[in-house]
Amino acid sequence: MTNYSPIWRPFTQMKTAPEPLKVVRGHGAILKLEDGTEIIDCISSWWVNIHGHSNPDIAKAIYEQAIHLEHVMFAGFTHDAAEVLAARLLPHFPASLRKIFYSDNGSTAVEVALKMAYQYWYNKGQADRDRFIGFEGGYHGDTVGAMSIAGSSPFWQRYKRMMPEFDAVSYPLRCDDKAKTEENEADTIKQLKKLVSSKKKKYAAICIEPLVQGAGGMRMCSEEFLVKLQKFCRENDLLLIFDEVMTGFGRTGDWFAAKKANVEPDIMCVSKGITGGFLPLAVTACAERIYESFLSDDPQDMFAHGHSYTANPIACAAAIKSLELLEADTRPFTEMESKHRGYAGEFLSSIKTISNLRYCGTIVAFEVEGGGKNNYYNELGPLLKQKFLEEGLLIRPLGNTVYLMPPYCITENLSFIYYKIAKVINSL
Repeated sequence: MTNYSPIWRPFTQMKTAPEPLKVVRGHGAILKLEDGTEIIDCISSWWVNIHGHSNPDIAKAIYEQAIHLEHVMFAGFTHDAAEVLAARLLPHFPASLRKIFYSDNGSTAVEVALKMAYQYWYNKGQADRDRFIGFEGGYHGDTVGAMSIAGSSPFWQRYKRMMPEFDAVSYPLRCDDKAKTEENEADTIKQLKKLVSSKKKKYAAICIEPLVQGAGGMRMCSEEFLVKLQKFCRENDLLLIFDEVMTGFGRTGDWFAAKKANVEPDIMCVSKGITGGFLPLAVTACAERIYESFLSDDPQDMFAHGHSYTANPIACAAAIKSLELLEADTRPFTEMESKHRGYAGEFLSSIKTISNLRYCGTIVAFEVEGGGKNNYYNELGPLLKQKFLEEGLLIRPLGNTVYLMPPYCITENLSFIYYKIAKVINSL
């Protein structure tokens, strides 16, 4: 990268990366570049955009809120947008979740969950329950606590010495072979039992990306495993945290992965799709009993957490309008998987270098053979990304894992997208 911008970009090796593409306009699933080129956003700009770019209804809601109240501190104050959003969210959450805590993004939502879970036990006189269990290949954000709960990851190797030492078990991959899936799940439960039986460690909670691990390679587990995990947590008096930052608001084909699996976690984190892709906002929802453990005459028992822009009114207004759009028509996310399956069968099924084609609601993923190991640093990643751009597609492979997670308005473009994907992979 040779330009002289002072900006240091995320997840970018600034010495070797190509110049960033300048986007001047977005509409629906289309991004228009400075030179007039149009690109189809096949990954919702890092999974946040669900209704399409520059949605006029959300833009109007933001404007109307901004001219009345742009922000107010949230300690000791409240406002209609935050109250209305909370009331509108709860009916879509699992019934176990009755209280919500606002923050700014997915990482902070997870940090809130970890602190909330630990202090729950602390306030109950069990301060020694200071360990957490995550899953190998997980990704919960880039702050220190969120990194620590994610198991081994190619992203965190440089930071391991500064991170709290938590534990991780295998993510039980869902396979076409049901017996193999059940074997994977049994092995994971066995690993969990071994950890919690240790007399040296006491655990506060288990944290999982339900149904789909995002940045870890769009790895998928079954709904049945989430039921088994809930049972394990109940039997061992552990809190269950669902990180639905990526999977929430329709991504799995239902409102939330928890609802799809009919599971009731103790804590749930949501963020990416909450404002329709317009503004940063996050929610950590919890069970009533967790909230009640913080109620005390001792001020130190409070939840000592907050952010300057907690429950920002403009972001809350965007989220309310986004919810209204989802409620008005759920078909774009409930019916997308069948479209993915149809087009993948038509364009990709005969390509021999493609393996492990898998689906979950609006998400489809597969591996492309070559380039070394199946991980984020596989050499095919940058090559595929560039070739997709040349064909007018914004697809950012996770190494040699190619995936689609488009905005819900993209259905009319899907056939074209699959045609272009096949063209690129056949050209390798």
